[in-house]
Amino acid sequence: MESNYHFKFEDLKVYQKAIDFGEQVNHQIENFPSHETYKLASQFIRAADSIALNIAEGSASSDANFGRYLKMAWNSCHECVAASTKAKLRNYISFEVDEENRKKITEISKMISALIKHLRNK
Repeated sequence: MESNYHFKFEDLKVYQKAIDFGEQVNHQIENFPSHETYKLASQFIRAADSIALNIAEGSASSDANFGRYLKMAWNSCHECVAASTKAKLRNYISFEVDEENRKKITEISKMISALIKHLRNK
């Protein structure tokens, strides 16, 4: 069911992909051992969710301020790479899941970089 209330940032493909990625990470951390609940699992989901949250938060600002929030989202992408790598090394996720995470993070990062560049050139 779709909401009757819509925000412009929800139309951004990068936002939609970031939302999806956060949900995928949330599903992945369900399989982490309980001793990771307040460690790697928490860090990974916060970083993944931060991508979409920063895009949404900055979207209503000036172009310069939106660019600052997009940079924070981009940084969170890099944090997700490290978290996914750690999860793979600890055998919480498979090589294939890590590769899929990296593929999605790469796509989102490139989209964020392109949006930052677009805002600078306006």
